[in-house]
Amino acid sequence: MKSTAIASTAIITILMGFGAASAQQITGTPGNPDATTTVDGRYLPNPPPTFGGAIGLSAKNSKPYWPPQIVPPKGAPNILLIMTDDAGYGVPGTFGGVVPTPALDRIAQAGLRYTQFNSTALCSPSRAALITGRNHHSVGFGVISEQATGYPGYDSILGLDNASVGEILKDNGYATSWFGKNHNTPSYQYSLAGPYDQWPSGMGFEYFYGFMGGETDQWTPYLFRDHTQIFPWIGKPGYNLTTDMADEAIGYMRQLSVVAPDKPFFLYYVPGGTHAPHHPTQEWVDKFKGKFDMGWNAMRDQIFANQKKLGVIPANAQLTPWPNDLPKWDTLDADSKKLFARQAEVYAAYVAYTDNEIGRVIQAVDDLGKLDNTLVIYIEGDNGTSAEGSTVGTPFDLAAIEGINVPVKEQLKYYDVWGSDKTQPHMSVAWSWAFDTPFKWTKQVASHFGGTRQGMAMAWPARIKDAGGIRTQFHHLIDIVPTILEATGIQAPVMVNGVAQKPIEGVSMAYSWDKENANTASRRTTQYFEMLANRAIYHDGWMASTTPPLAPWLLGLGKMPEVVNGYTWELYNLNEDYSQNNDLAAKMPDKLQELKELFLVEAAKYGVFPLDNDFLQRVLAPRPSATAGKTLFTYSGEISGLPSGNAPDIVNKSYTVTAEVDVPQGGGDGMLVTQGGRFGGYGLYLLKGKPVFLYNLLALEKFRWEGQDALTPGKHTIVFTFKYDGGGPGKGGSGVLNVDGKEVASQKVANTVPFLMTIDETFDVGVDTRTGVEDGDYQVPFQFTGTIDKLSVQLN
Repeated sequence: MKSTAIASTAIITILMGFGAASAQQITGTPGNPDATTTVDGRYLPNPPPTFGGAIGLSAKNSKPYWPPQIVPPKGAPNILLIMTDDAGYGVPGTFGGVVPTPALDRIAQAGLRYTQFNSTALCSPSRAALITGRNHHSVGFGVISEQATGYPGYDSILGLDNASVGEILKDNGYATSWFGKNHNTPSYQYSLAGPYDQWPSGMGFEYFYGFMGGETDQWTPYLFRDHTQIFPWIGKPGYNLTTDMADEAIGYMRQLSVVAPDKPFFLYYVPGGTHAPHHPTQEWVDKFKGKFDMGWNAMRDQIFANQKKLGVIPANAQLTPWPNDLPKWDTLDADSKKLFARQAEVYAAYVAYTDNEIGRVIQAVDDLGKLDNTLVIYIEGDNGTSAEGSTVGTPFDLAAIEGINVPVKEQLKYYDVWGSDKTQPHMSVAWSWAFDTPFKWTKQVASHFGGTRQGMAMAWPARIKDAGGIRTQFHHLIDIVPTILEATGIQAPVMVNGVAQKPIEGVSMAYSWDKENANTASRRTTQYFEMLANRAIYHDGWMASTTPPLAPWLLGLGKMPEVVNGYTWELYNLNEDYSQNNDLAAKMPDKLQELKELFLVEAAKYGVFPLDNDFLQRVLAPRPSATAGKTLFTYSGEISGLPSGNAPDIVNKSYTVTAEVDVPQGGGDGMLVTQGGRFGGYGLYLLKGKPVFLYNLLALEKFRWEGQDALTPGKHTIVFTFKYDGGGPGKGGSGVLNVDGKEVASQKVANTVPFLMTIDETFDVGVDTRTGVEDGDYQVPFQFTGTIDKLSVQLN
């Protein structure tokens, strides 16, 4: 074999300038261990390079050749992509809100604020759009994964033809990591059975530290490191995930800087704040005591005035009217004002606390000397402020999500522990509406900016020089990926892992960075919006929007119009009407018709059809899982951490739980089987030897079946049978607890959990993880001291 001659030093660097993909850049001597190269990037991962050495019969007659390490183009920045949760345009102080957000201020002052930046109006869809650069229906996330249906635009499957920005950057030499919320794995794929192709690791993120699903308790979170569930709060009083996550991200960056100081990072940072449950630390709650006694109407006026002063809304912007179906503050009684003010104090504390921890992460980048060449994108909220807490708020958000309102008088019992580990609180819809100032509506409503307008700031000190500037171009979450690709000099691939890729549907925002382009026209000229059949179309400064037929806090529990042609449409000239205040539909029917037709074209193009406004059926729709079609579930020994999608679902049906156990000498104690915890669930356990079945109705009421006698050592069969009354969700039924064929307790209950037993707690056998269903009886992990020979759940 002929030897390959190699120059002792070769530096081939042909830069094509900022904003364009670079030609191949080879640094060092090809074949040496320290040689690096960029890749073309159109086909990922890069094909293996040709061996450039020589191979003889012995090593003495051969020449080694190491494949070069893949690196991004020279000068490519680090990327810190931050997005918070459930926070509308009027929340952060940076955009006129009454809650200080100094970390967001820091990015805005070092870079640019964008005042017409938009989301999809809901969690999973916004996140899918953000990390793929494609519209949410194009990547299967027309709705949250918990409401997925079997259509390409709604099945919550990103698809192999929609590689994420994590995958693209990883294959171009970036260190990629994801900290925080992952709401883009199908809810039926949370178990260790996988598949893992749509976990962060399968989407190109080499390290994941975060939680699965739409929300989690910040005190005892449903937390994973890569694929493994972890419990870092054990033995750590005062633990909160918001701080822990920042600590982990900072530790990760520091370690990366030590082991590979020149390797750029892409860090995706998405905390749970400020999605319910609102869980700030007491220190932050105390800072906001009394700050909201003025009420939601006065706060709204204050935010609006602040926004005008800051220039983050136009001088001619109008404050949209207060809705007739939400009370004005001055009509409330004293108890209501006290409770509602507390709700806002805790929410604001959560906003400020979350921003503070984000600030620590940004400061860590600065401390490493890397901030100057880091593109920081900080998006406040993945949608508007959430209206999922009901009109009166709630101490237990899962109850509100399921349409159960807790009276003010009952909520006041939790006043002193609001936001602690004893509650999972959410606030009144009226606060949510006010925090979306100056717009109408809230989260879930894709037709109006109260659901979709986000405050966003972007800084890259080495490149963006108009520090403190404001940009008014109309943009969307799908425009972030192409912006990152242009900044890094990396092109969008045409093929990844052998699969041809759909085109990136966003447009880069980098054209807006220079001061001379501050007022240039937006390069995004058209954008559709759709969520739960509320829909809109933006085109060249005009917006056609459907009128929401039902408020989102009614959870679809009302008469809905025919989904295709039954909706009323509104029309707005956004060039003159920033807040969608002046409906021109009656005056300009031809313009409205033009935009309605354009919506149909865009909707067909991006997979929006079929439209579906049946909120409840989407929740209840069957989805693929290991349990689909099963009615008998059998276990033995100790098993923990099974997600709801892989556990027997006892909601709204009759069932029988049978435990065949061996009680040790001295008596048995511990959990036999449980699902859920402190805020909803059930458990069958032995307490000081006595059998107990405890049903926790969303922390609102608990039903208990208990035998009077402790079980003797030896074999026993414990059976709990529940006969559901039927007639719709959440109805009652009769429960009977038997031991060795003898009835030991029975009672009838009037109500049961209507839809979701739990959001983020798991199914456990022989142990109880996270939180217990009855704190007065036991503390987790409450391992069973005997042996479980067989545990079965029969669904009828």
